Amino acid sequence: MKSVAIGLTSGDPNGIGPEVSLRAASRPQPANRRLVLIGHRAVWQRTANLTGLPLPVEVADLHAPLPPVATWSPAELRAPRIRPGAICAQAAKAAYAAILAAADAAQDRRLQAIVTAPISKEAFHRAGLRIPGHTELLAKRANRRVAMMLFGKRIRVVLATRHLPLRNVPRALSIDAIVEAIQMLAKALPWMGFPQARIGVCGLNPHAGDGGALGTEEQTLIAPAIARCRRMGCHVQGPVPADVIFYQHLAGVYDAVVAMYHDQGLAPMKMLSFDSGVNLTLGLPYVRTSPDHGTAFDIAGKNRANPASTISALDWAARLAGRPNPWA
Repeated sequence: MKSVAIGLTSGDPNGIGPEVSLRAASRPQPANRRLVLIGHRAVWQRTANLTGLPLPVEVADLHAPLPPVATWSPAELRAPRIRPGAICAQAAKAAYAAILAAADAAQDRRLQAIVTAPISKEAFHRAGLRIPGHTELLAKRANRRVAMMLFGKRIRVVLATRHLPLRNVPRALSIDAIVEAIQMLAKALPWMGFPQARIGVCGLNPHAGDGGALGTEEQTLIAPAIARCRRMGCHVQGPVPADVIFYQHLAGVYDAVVAMYHDQGLAPMKMLSFDSGVNLTLGLPYVRTSPDHGTAFDIAGKNRANPASTISALDWAARLAGRPNPWA
């Protein structure tokens, strides 16, 4: 089997990212996987001490043949001050450097996939890094249009808008944005093993607008976007009220759902797959997944973090890296 090199970033060193990444990498892996923990060596040393897990060997670069599990501290990465649970600009800068190093290594194919551990947006803000999240940062680095997909064992969702205040969602929506989300999902589903790519699209308003009585976005934006995608050959239906569509999805009517805003899609997804959900960035020339949870500062440094979501993200990264990427 062809070797697959996957990078796992530390995330915010003061959160649970280093713990869940090391725990996931320390589990028995298929023989063809090569895992690289990306972050300052001191972070991995502290995490190994915390968890009682072996500290992997360190590699100087990613050009030479890799051992099954290693750590890599890029030259531009400075040692952060580790204060578990603290929101710290210095920690954010360390997380940022690790993400960029991982992205660049994936772009030039030293890595076939990356799994990114959680960051703190508040810490990024304190560090002067005005970035909504990983998705936007990686899109900018690769100069690609992307979409955010989140999924668990029974549910798959793509967001038409991402990290926005709720009051800004209606004016951020457009026919083109909805079409792009549907088309991205239509490409992703066969990659994930759903060749029919049956897609349901949420309405924005209660009851999908009730024919205009509760809002007109369904008539002016969502329905025209769906019609355009149908003409392009997509198997898509909607707009469907959000309080109905996820029931239909679980019943097998749709393979996945396009939601109009963050919590509309993530609330049902996390209810069903809180400990095993995966975030997948669509549109990148490499595979990027992440666990679908945050830094969990409240339990950081306490040896209590659950790595299940990171394990799922790692397994999916390896699986998708072994298949033709629609955006490669």
